[in-house]
Order: sequence, then structure tokens, then C-alpha cells
Amino acid sequence: MTNNEIDKTTNDAANAQSLSSPSSSLPSSKNNLADKPAPLSPKSILNINIGILGHVDSGKTSLVRALSTHISTAALDKSPQSRSRGITLDLGFSCFEDPSPPSDEIVGLGYDAIQYTLVDCPGHAGLIRTVIGGAQIVDGAVLVVDATEGIQPQTAECLVLAEVTTGEIMVALNKGDLLGGEELGSVG
Repeated sequence: MTNNEIDKTTNDAANAQSLSSPSSSLPSSKNNLADKPAPLSPKSILNINIGILGHVDSGKTSLVRALSTHISTAALDKSPQSRSRGITLDLGFSCFEDPSPPSDEIVGLGYDAIQYTLVDCPGHAGLIRTVIGGAQIVDGAVLVVDATEGIQPQTAECLVLAEVTTGEIMVALNKGDLLGGEELGSVG
């Protein structure tokens, strides 16, 4: 069973539970049922886990911060050790919901929306085991490359991990604003 199927099963079970359990908010027989709004059913959300991978200081956490609308308590280097060292030490989780309407294919599968959970992975060579753990739970990956530095050792390692764990890889060229006009023209 995939992560997405587990999420759908959990949502279906919650929906069934909410429909089968009596509610204290039901109107009494003295009230007119037609005057009460219909209860809202929870959305069925397709969750897609996206690993954010790359060399240390490539801007992975900054990218996650810019994209996320919901942030877990462990996301964005909140631990004191991460802050003092200035690097990501553990996996961080955050998410955002796709604001565009889902495709007919997604709706046909029974989902109302798509949520992307971002798995912010460390980029330091000494934390490769943590990166491997994060890469095993993702459905796709974004390989973040620092435009001012290019491909670095952990960039290559993360690319290999992403290729092994998922075939869905997107490259994000980060820090392009730090390049001069001449340098920017040579990137493409």
C-alpha cells in the first residue's frame, strides 16, 4: 500500500466514522430540518511527498520556507543545534495545497485536492544516513543547485539517491539573483 493509498484510506475511514456517529449538533424534533445547513464533508486530499535534496547551503530550507503554507514543529531548522550550526540536521516536514483545481484524472480517483508535503533533507556529507531515510519516503524529488557554485559533491550524491528512490526529479536552480549578467548568460 503506497503513502497515497494510506492517506485515502485514512480519510475514507474518518468520513465513515463521522457519518455513522451520532452528533449532539443534530436539531431536535422541534426544529425545522430544512432551516439547518447540510454538514460539510471533509475533502479527500491526495498527498504527494516531495524530497528537497542538494548540497549544504544550496538554499533548500529557504525554498521550503517560501513554498510552505503549513509548517511542522520540526521544520525549518527549529532545533537549537541546527540554528547554532546554521545547517539542517534532521528531516523537516511542511506542506502546501495546490491552489489550482485538480485534474479530471485526480477527481476520477476520488480526490478533491492535492497536497504536497515537502521533506527538507540535510545537505551535509556527515548526515547522509538522514538523507537516505528521507529519500525512502518520497514520491518525487527537487534537486536544489546553487547557481553560484554549480554541481558540488553532495549535489551528485543526492541526484543518485533521487534516481534510486524515485524517477520523478526536478532541478531547481537557486541563488540566480546572485549572478551577474555575464554569469547568468552562461548558466543555460
